[in-house]
Amino acid sequence: MMHDDLLLTLLVLLPFIGSVFAATVSSNARNSEAWLAGAVALSCLILIIAAYPAIVANGAIRSEFDWIPALGLSFSLRMDGFAWMFAVLVSGIGFLVVLYARYYMSPKDPVPRFFSFFLAFMGAMLGVVLSGNLILLVLFWELTSLFSFLLIGYWHHNAAARDGARMALIVTGAGGLALLTGVLLIGHIVGSYDLDRVLASGDAIRSHALYVPTLVLILLGALTKSAQFPFHFWLPNAMAAPTPVSAYLHSATLVKAGVFLLARLWPVFAGTTEWFWLVGLAGTASLLLGAFFAVFQRDLKGLLAYSTISHLGLITMLLSLGSPLGAVAAIFHMMNHATFKASLFMAAGIVDHETGTRDMQKLGGLFRFMPITATLAMVAGAAMAGVPLLNGFLSKEMFFAEAIETHLHSVLDTAEPYAAVVASAFAVTYSIRFIHSVFFGQKPADLPRTPHEPPFWMRFPISFLVIACLIVGILPSVTVGPFLQTAVVAVLGSRTPEYSLAIWHGFNLPLIMSLVALIGGALIYVALKGYLQQCADGPPLFRLLDARRIFDDALVILSWRWARFLETSLTTRRLQPQLRLLVLAALLAALVPLYARGLGPLAAIPSRIDPVLALVWLTGCACAIGAAYQAKYHRLVALMLLGGAGLATCITFVWFSAPDLALTQLLVEIVTTVLILLGLRWLPKRSEAVDEPVTFASRLRRQRDLAIAVAAGVGFAALAFAVMVRPLPDTIASYFLENAYLMGGGRNVVNVILVDFRAFDTLGEITVLGIVALTVFALLRRFRPASDSLGAPEQQRVQNAFDEAQPDRKQGDTVGDYLLVPAATMQWLFPVIIVLAIYLFLRGHDLPGGGFAAGIAMAAAFILQYMAAGTTWVEDRLRILPVNWIGMGLLVALATGAGSWLFDYPFLTSHSQYLQLPLIGSVPAATALLFDLGVLGLVIGATVLMLVALAHQSVRKLRAARLSAAAGEESP
Repeated sequence: MMHDDLLLTLLVLLPFIGSVFAATVSSNARNSEAWLAGAVALSCLILIIAAYPAIVANGAIRSEFDWIPALGLSFSLRMDGFAWMFAVLVSGIGFLVVLYARYYMSPKDPVPRFFSFFLAFMGAMLGVVLSGNLILLVLFWELTSLFSFLLIGYWHHNAAARDGARMALIVTGAGGLALLTGVLLIGHIVGSYDLDRVLASGDAIRSHALYVPTLVLILLGALTKSAQFPFHFWLPNAMAAPTPVSAYLHSATLVKAGVFLLARLWPVFAGTTEWFWLVGLAGTASLLLGAFFAVFQRDLKGLLAYSTISHLGLITMLLSLGSPLGAVAAIFHMMNHATFKASLFMAAGIVDHETGTRDMQKLGGLFRFMPITATLAMVAGAAMAGVPLLNGFLSKEMFFAEAIETHLHSVLDTAEPYAAVVASAFAVTYSIRFIHSVFFGQKPADLPRTPHEPPFWMRFPISFLVIACLIVGILPSVTVGPFLQTAVVAVLGSRTPEYSLAIWHGFNLPLIMSLVALIGGALIYVALKGYLQQCADGPPLFRLLDARRIFDDALVILSWRWARFLETSLTTRRLQPQLRLLVLAALLAALVPLYARGLGPLAAIPSRIDPVLALVWLTGCACAIGAAYQAKYHRLVALMLLGGAGLATCITFVWFSAPDLALTQLLVEIVTTVLILLGLRWLPKRSEAVDEPVTFASRLRRQRDLAIAVAAGVGFAALAFAVMVRPLPDTIASYFLENAYLMGGGRNVVNVILVDFRAFDTLGEITVLGIVALTVFALLRRFRPASDSLGAPEQQRVQNAFDEAQPDRKQGDTVGDYLLVPAATMQWLFPVIIVLAIYLFLRGHDLPGGGFAAGIAMAAAFILQYMAAGTTWVEDRLRILPVNWIGMGLLVALATGAGSWLFDYPFLTSHSQYLQLPLIGSVPAATALLFDLGVLGLVIGATVLMLVALAHQSVRKLRAARLSAAAGEESP
């Protein structure tokens, strides 16, 4: 059998790897992506099934890699019987949904994106159920929120999809932050985030003074994810997602994550009065309100969404009781609900796919058009209603049996049996409505499409799940009994009670409650049938309890009104006041710790200054002051003087033996100068009223700004100087100087710090750089200069005028190809700069250079080609594709860090040695070079993406100006 470490790691990584391939594979009418996603899901399912014997024998299998050992954090995976059950649901139903989606999704949809998001979500969900460390669980928890946001908003052209995705992300994301805080409190109480230690520390947690705030924070995370009252409103609004997404997220994965967490931490938190009331109230309210609202829905998926809220409330209510039998019933219903709810969602999708509508007031009589689908939906609906000989009936009987028991003498405990019967009656009502209003009654008229049976393989997932509902309902002990026992023991351990999965327990009170619910639910439907066929908005209680309206109002108050208040109070459209606030905040942040440490204002003043260095600094200061002065009159001169100040900084780095920083600063100065130079074209022209009358207020304002600038600049310079001239034993530099070569295998201490000692920081920084580049590109794509709005007839007229004015032009040239740049020189420099960048990259571990410097240099080479030959020529020949560079750079950096796990070392641990190459000799090599390669790729992609976006806009504006000039018009 496969080693446990490899099996669990592969289980989590395989969907993410498949997600990357699904995003890059060329679309082939849905086939390639569906085959890939199906193979990944099926492979995960096979691996999970293969692990079952080891789980039965050992109780759990584990895999652990050190992450940050000093903080007690590890990449720990753990699969026991409960996690195994959920992993089977996640991968098994995921495979069936992939098969269903192959026929549901249209070839016109961006299918690679769908399956990429789908597989990434599957990986995140497997990470949640298999996490053996609570911090790791929170990490995957937030990934499920992120990828569910992308899946719900998949049809982003639809406003309802965008709104539903945003609402789901806000609610579940806020709950995730609360969960993180609660997990940190658990770590504080227990002294560890390891799940095994936490589960063994229930008594210590329940008796701790922080138990109640910890419980509240954990419940906020769980209840928001599982759409429990009062956070239930986001789930129905997520129905704008494609039906395969709804079938997967709302049956076995996303919304089940919350109740999974409640059950997982049941041994830790359950059994207290606080647990009973908080969890019980949320569960009971969700059970009743979800069932009641489901009855009055017109949309098929809306009905199923509210029924999901109700059934999750049933599970939550069972877990609140603190009874081991209640926990058994909750775990059993998690399994049953996943099967019948996934099949019902897919049946609703087939109805929508084949008829073009999900409105139950427009549907009816579909049994004669699609009898097989109707039969399958009827069985699944009966399971949802709790009809005997189906799996839903068994767990509902266990629910009734626990509801009538006394757990805590209170009003809530007394009311729970009545709430259970009422909610079950409503479940029967909305199940009958689902079946009768869609498949029976009059033949539908004016449907967008003529209904018919779907392809066999689109119907196969529903058939499989419905057969499972029947087999489990008829032979529960033989089919699901052993797996349920394994899951229950994993949660309850020694507290596992005796229970029976027999179909017949005699004529007892739970059976009477079931009969009352079945008969009562049918009578309610008969009484409301006419009203339901005509009502549009439901009863007035809908408007009174419209949580979405409350959420929208709260969002407007918090995000719009408060944001507008803060904007009007603290910000302005002018850049100068905003910069003033930033500089003042930075100045204050620097002064507070300096004052607290007792450092006087003269501590950084050097006793002896070299005259040459003083001259360099004076030159830099003069350039800076001149740039500030010339910015009012001549921006190009100001840019040149600003470059002079940057060169003074470079010389300072060299002076204090920091050539690596000097090289990086020089390259950044070059690229930044080009960036600003391209951006100058966007700035508005200076008005002639530059010499406006100087008043006392304006003079005072300028003096104030000058004082702030001088204070910040002199203070930062003094602080930097004090650090650079401080004796080595008093700084952390001595540690890095002593260990850079011994532990990192490199003599360039700065580079070793970046790619080895502080590689995790570097990984975060390049990630932020990539995000910034994508954001800048997105913003610039939305901006179109007004001068670029010439229509096709005007452009052709201008081009004809240009042809007459340039008779010796080359064939195929346009007016936009003639740029005032020494193109030949820039094109000759391209290979030279590329060789220089490669040289800087290869020498970076021992000499000044590295991935960042090489990436900046190579980006400069590319942008020179844009300036020299024009965007069209470069993109037709070089095909830079900066977004791909960003993605591959980040993946290479991550893969390098994860590679250390294969050798049982912490993430991003590097290894160095010397290689003997023929004709060359001994060559230093380190795995950090691969990490640096990822930095190189991402820096190239991010820098080129931002500069190319600016170049595109500048070329557009220049081209429009030349078109106007060639046509004899005034340049804009």
